[in-house]
Amino acid sequence: MTTEVQWSELQRDPKGVAALADQGDVRVRRRDGVPLLLVREDSATSAAEGAVYAARALRNALAHLPGEAAAEVLVEEFPWADLLPAAERLQFVSDFVRAVGASAELGRWSVLAQVLVEWKATAAVHTDPALVAELSRPLEDDLGPVPAPTGS
Repeated sequence: MTTEVQWSELQRDPKGVAALADQGDVRVRRRDGVPLLLVREDSATSAAEGAVYAARALRNALAHLPGEAAAEVLVEEFPWADLLPAAERLQFVSDFVRAVGASAELGRWSVLAQVLVEWKATAAVHTDPALVAELSRPLEDDLGPVPAPTGS
């Protein structure tokens, strides 16, 4: 259960908000920013450990399945993956398995989220044969020097 408090309440009564955090997560609403989530360290550690164990088990299970069987499992959860050509669907499975492991070990699920965003965009491209043809053709012109990346 998550209890919500205002930032001003945290400032006014930090011990009271800490007591709420002992009972469960506390969402601190702020006028000028994204809400904060206060979680007890022991709860966060247990949740993180559980996520790592679950991710390891999932990674291991998918890694031991034949490629097409693993792809079928993932297509049930991510139906857009069925739009990928067979070879790319197998690469999606491989990337997914690696991203699950990396995300769990790092505690950064944004790694997995980024892999899913990228593969979903790739699947969307495959719905437009003209776009696939355009993106797949060899480049014949020299388009000039590539500018250095910016720091943004």
